[in-house]
Amino acid sequence: MPARIRLQRFGKKGMPYYHIVIADGRAPRDGRFIEKIGTYNPLTSPATIEINYEKALEWLHNGASPTDTVRAILSFKGVMYKFHLSIGVKKGALTPELAEAKFQTWLQEKEAKIESKKKQKELDKKSKVKADLAAEVKVNETRASLIAEKQSKLLQKEQESKKTASEEAVAAEEVATAEEVAAPEAIVATEEPKAAENSTPETEA
Repeated sequence: MPARIRLQRFGKKGMPYYHIVIADGRAPRDGRFIEKIGTYNPLTSPATIEINYEKALEWLHNGASPTDTVRAILSFKGVMYKFHLSIGVKKGALTPELAEAKFQTWLQEKEAKIESKKKQKELDKKSKVKADLAAEVKVNETRASLIAEKQSKLLQKEQESKKTASEEAVAAEEVATAEEVAAPEAIVATEEPKAAENSTPETEA
C-alpha cells in the first residue's frame, strides 16, 4: 500500500496543532510515521503552515497520496502547483527556468492576496470596534435620557405635592380665619336677648 501524507495531532484538548508526516497507509492515524515534512497550526489567523517543498515533492513523485485535508494544505502553499509544473518539466512541456518563473509569479500573487486579506481583516476589526463603541455611546445616551426623564417626573411630582400641600394649608388658614371672625358675631347674637329681658321690668316699673 502506498505511503500517505497525513496529519498527526498534538496539543491539549481544544488547542490542537499538527505535524505533516509521511506514514504507511496501514498505520494508525497517530501511530508511527516515516518522516515529518512540515507543521500545521490552525489556531493562528491565518493558519501557520511550514512545509518542506523538496521533501513533499519527492514523496508525491514517489506515489504518496495526501489526505483531503493535507491536499488542501499543500494546494494552499503551492506544493501541488509546483508538483504539476514539475510533471510538465519531465514531459518536456516546460523548461525548469520557466516552471520556476511561473511558480514564483504564483507565489507572489498568493502572498499579495494573503496580505490583502490580513489588511481587510484589520479594517473590519477596527470598523467593528468603532461600531461597538458607537452602539455603546447610544446605549449610554438612551440610559441617561431615561434617567433624566425619570428624575424630571419625580421632581414634577414633588413640586405638585408641595403645591397641593401649600394650597391645603392656605385653605385651612382661610377656614380658621373665617371661624375667628364668625365667633364674636355669635356671642353678640346670644347676649342681645338677655339685654332685652333686663329692660322689661324697668319699663313696667
